[in-house]
Amino acid sequence: MTPDAPRDWEAVFWDIGGVILDLDSVAGAHRQFVATLVERYDVSASVDEALGTWRGAVGHHFRERDGTEFRAARDGYAKGVAAVVGESVPAEEWRPAFDEALDDAIEPMPGATATIEALAERDLHVGVISDVDADEGRRILDAFGVREAFDSITTSEAVGRTKPDPAMFETAIETAGVDPERSLMIGDRYEHDVDGAATAGLRPIAFGADDGPAVAYRVESLREVLAIVDGERDDDAER
Repeated sequence: MTPDAPRDWEAVFWDIGGVILDLDSVAGAHRQFVATLVERYDVSASVDEALGTWRGAVGHHFRERDGTEFRAARDGYAKGVAAVVGESVPAEEWRPAFDEALDDAIEPMPGATATIEALAERDLHVGVISDVDADEGRRILDAFGVREAFDSITTSEAVGRTKPDPAMFETAIETAGVDPERSLMIGDRYEHDVDGAATAGLRPIAFGADDGPAVAYRVESLREVLAIVDGERDDDAER
């Protein structure tokens, strides 16, 4: 980074999973859902065994994709249900229980909602750049009461690619109408969020992501993002 790194920020973009959404709570929701499947369909496996089957099927669904092509999570969940139950199950049968488990279990990351709300009060574009399905992303933001705080929501389903494909970041920047060099991206994965954003010209904030040359700032608490936006933090790469 150069010593004259911009301080007059125009936009702050957020990843969802691992940044806004606590992924441990998602794991809890999935376990609750699989337990419902085991009981409803009289599955002979234990909940732990069924959960392993679920995760294997969903993981395989995503591993089969070609490069950064988008694959809908809802299709992976359907394959997970079929693997646990032993046959295909219509979405209208399993989806309500899945949504109920999510509503009961998911939690935001500490400080996420308060920071998003504080940013929305500033003269900034506040956006999302996430690999989630479009409906699922909006559902999560609604559940946390912050959807209206975002000026734009860029999802992989809408773009047809996943991070770190440049199309994800370029679409978000074009939608927001901002300068990438004056835009921050908060992410928890180095290759996808941090390096992907840096390659597209944005300034990445690593939140739990691995270290690497693309990291412009690192935060341990999401509330630290406000200090960066307000020019109270030096560029970490200059330290």
